[in-house]
Amino acid sequence: MTGAASAIFILDMKGRVLIWRDYRGDVSAAQAERFFARLMEGEGDPSSQDPVKLHEGVTYLFIQYNNVYVMAASRQNCNAASLLLFLHRVVDVFKHYFDELEEESLRDNFVVVYELLDEMMDYGYPQYTEARILSEFIKTDAYRMEVTQLPPMAVTNAVSWRSEGIRYKKNEAFLDVVESVNILVNSNGQLVRSEVIGALKMRTYLSGMPECKLGLNDRVLLEAQGRAIKGKAIDLDDIKFHQCVRLARFENDRTISFIPPDGAFDLMTYRLSTQVKPLFWVEAQVERHSRSRVEYSVKARSQFKERSTATSVEIELPVPPDATTPSVRTSTGSSTYAPEKEALIWKIKSFPGGKEYMLKAQFGLSSISSEENTPEKRPPIRVRFEIPYLTVSGIQVRYLKIIEKSGYRALPWVRYITTAGEYELRMI
Repeated sequence: MTGAASAIFILDMKGRVLIWRDYRGDVSAAQAERFFARLMEGEGDPSSQDPVKLHEGVTYLFIQYNNVYVMAASRQNCNAASLLLFLHRVVDVFKHYFDELEEESLRDNFVVVYELLDEMMDYGYPQYTEARILSEFIKTDAYRMEVTQLPPMAVTNAVSWRSEGIRYKKNEAFLDVVESVNILVNSNGQLVRSEVIGALKMRTYLSGMPECKLGLNDRVLLEAQGRAIKGKAIDLDDIKFHQCVRLARFENDRTISFIPPDGAFDLMTYRLSTQVKPLFWVEAQVERHSRSRVEYSVKARSQFKERSTATSVEIELPVPPDATTPSVRTSTGSSTYAPEKEALIWKIKSFPGGKEYMLKAQFGLSSISSEENTPEKRPPIRVRFEIPYLTVSGIQVRYLKIIEKSGYRALPWVRYITTAGEYELRMI
């Protein structure tokens, strides 16, 4: 069984205990201060030390945020990762209540801090760690705090991320599959780095305690079921789930089963490091004339299927810092000279797949370089875009089932979109 925390301490930068919540009565504040004083005097700055220390039979785990340390202590064989995660949740909850966590905000709200620590942990075991749930029954303002007592929730079978009694007239769930493409192409046209960062973003407006099941075109699942793979199957890797997902169920049969939080949350994030074909290819030819004028000839080509269309395309073309008097012609879209960015920004509202557009620009140069042959360093061309109804990885939602004991019918909506992350093409 995972060991429980004995106490939670909040200390200032000198190692003095500001707030202390005892849960098991076997570690005192004086012990914690002695440990921290020894750590600071004998081993230097605690921020450079390991966050887990064993001292006189007590395991101390701590993190720093602004000018305070949040520390847990335990005499048991505790799960260090679990308690460190809990400390980060404590910081998140305090920031939700006080806007910012620092020594002054703790001194001004010490009563609320104790109330929160009482609800977040019971006898050393984490309970409520979601700020949205805590704020439903611990309500504060500048002058007073209103607390509505709720019956204690059992440690097991606790759904800490969702309240009971939620009701909606129209039950809906929205799922956005969003993929961000990171691309780096060198000046020789070679792909140096390609990466896809994906997220399944949900917004749920569902009554009661719904059970949701999500199926993807996951190669491992389809092969395990002996199903014929129609179309593209993907190899999910580097997956991170929201805490609502039943991990044991996913490990057993690759089923994504969960009771969702209310509102917006990221159900799953993933990363694909396989090489992907650049969605946009941009070539720029630069020609200088008599060191007082420079011309650009830019060609932008979309390399995705014709049935898809990119929107809000922006191509940021770097120009010399002394460039003046821009003269620009484009085959489509509009251009804006942004001297504060030392760039010319080419905007195209709609860019269908398989199309190619041109831009020609001329700038005057206000200064004259001393050496004509000095190689010029230019930042890369940066591209921003959105492509609806498309995912680079080929991930697809096969089904999204919503079941609730009251038997209502819910409407699930699924949308796909690909955006540019760090999308850069070097010119030199």
